[in-house]
Amino acid sequence: MHNYKELTVWKKSVEIATSVYMATQNYPKHELYGLTSQIRRCVISISSNIAEGAGRNSDKDFSRFLHIAYGSSFELETQLIISKELNYLDDSNYNKLNNDLTEIQKMLYSFIKKLSEN
Repeated sequence: MHNYKELTVWKKSVEIATSVYMATQNYPKHELYGLTSQIRRCVISISSNIAEGAGRNSDKDFSRFLHIAYGSSFELETQLIISKELNYLDDSNYNKLNNDLTEIQKMLYSFIKKLSEN
């Protein structure tokens, strides 16, 4: 069992969730139950799956939840691209979120690889 609160990847995924929530505050009201809701659920899924997996009894189970978090990160990446294309995100916000997300994806990939070696 891992202490998820000590994992840098979990901390960074919580930070990006906060940033995404702030960025989506200004999305159009008609997107509240569409893209806004979907992007928020997706970003929450990353840190939540890391935490849930850390509470499991084996590295194999933990790895499975990290894979889900990893998949959610690519779903979020797609939603950020769509948001930028719709001009809901300006270049500065998009670039910051995308760079942070890329770092999280690399960390998740490395963590998954490390667990599979055990």
